[in-house]
Amino acid sequence: MAAEAVEAVFREERGLLLASLVRRFGDLDLAEEVTSEAIEAALRHWPTEGVPARPGAWLLTTARRRAVDRLRRDQAYAARLAVLAADAERAEPAPAPDASGFGFGSGFGSGSGSGLGSGLGSAFGSGELPDERLQLFFTCAHPALAAEDRTALTLRCLAGLTTPEVARAFLVPTATMAQRIVRAKKKIREARIPFRVPGPDELPERLPGVLQVVYSVFTEGYAASSGPRLQRLDLAEEAIRLARILRRLLPAERESAGLLALLLLVHARRDARTGPEGEPVLLEDQDRGRWDRPMIEEGRALVVRALTGGPAGPYGVQAAVAALHDEAADVAATDWPQIVALYDVLRTLTPSPVVEVNRAVAVAMRDGPGAGLALLDALAGEPRLRAYPPYVVARGDLLGRLGRDGEAAAAYREALELAGTEPERAALRRKLGE
Repeated sequence: MAAEAVEAVFREERGLLLASLVRRFGDLDLAEEVTSEAIEAALRHWPTEGVPARPGAWLLTTARRRAVDRLRRDQAYAARLAVLAADAERAEPAPAPDASGFGFGSGFGSGSGSGLGSGLGSAFGSGELPDERLQLFFTCAHPALAAEDRTALTLRCLAGLTTPEVARAFLVPTATMAQRIVRAKKKIREARIPFRVPGPDELPERLPGVLQVVYSVFTEGYAASSGPRLQRLDLAEEAIRLARILRRLLPAERESAGLLALLLLVHARRDARTGPEGEPVLLEDQDRGRWDRPMIEEGRALVVRALTGGPAGPYGVQAAVAALHDEAADVAATDWPQIVALYDVLRTLTPSPVVEVNRAVAVAMRDGPGAGLALLDALAGEPRLRAYPPYVVARGDLLGRLGRDGEAAAAYREALELAGTEPERAALRRKLGE
């Protein structure tokens, strides 16, 4: 029972515990080490002494004492931390400018402000942080770090995954992932990246990176890049937990609402996305009675928040697309014209070949497979789509609907070579067999 209590506290409060220790001592390695020691102490004491009334506070007190003891023994360590602390003091956030200066310009919806930054002045104008975890979010997602290192560090520090678990998530050896995490920490230390939330004038530039890290974690959980399973539900659920924390920390930020809405509305279909053998089930073939309706309702309410009060951000728009899918009784009843219109907005906010592929599929549902295939063929020269299986599969599906079976089979064979997971390969073999 005590072990279960420690695990529950660890999963829920580890990020807050780490952030509190980093804020106090200015060193991520030290914070992680004494956090682990506090957990070990809890596993020794709680079975005999009972679980304390405030287990999180018990762990924090124990970890702080361990950190102080270590610093007393290691004068060189203490001297280095003093330098870090001085750097942090010099890097205090700048005073908040007027919130109206954060706009992206025209976009989706009406009113002043934008999907990013419109509520940040009220959140930070007093100079008080809503939660110390926000410091870790922005430190782990600092633009000075490589993109893969940001995601790995976020999973390690904020999602509470062990290094072997993070390695499995990226399907790399544990030693490789350990080097990646060490590299990120070394970069933070050597570049003297402060553990703080950027000032409101910096947030519009930095917040997208934080949201992108959480979205990347979810994407790997939703559709694994390789391995024996199509979905990594543990990763998807960790991403949702992180998105909930961000939503609580930034209640006035509409794009944090949009991101959480998107994750919930997509994850609500998880049980219907795979068949008995783990094979992928297309949206049009899914049993919508297995979709998580309470999760969909929560996501829909967040979409309203994300799209209200000014031009929408990209996550709010994507969440609106997901909501239209979830609200429809079946594929035929889906509001495809509205989905195409939303993709038209999204391509102005975040133009990318992937957005164009999704829009082409929506156009095919609205105007017929020929119209969609013409748009996909126009993207044939895009180098970023050469190793993107959904593009090739979409072409194969539309070619098949047009009766061009030989070309469809060629597309499926190409997709089979690109597919990363065994369930995807099995599904493509079945398509070829048909």
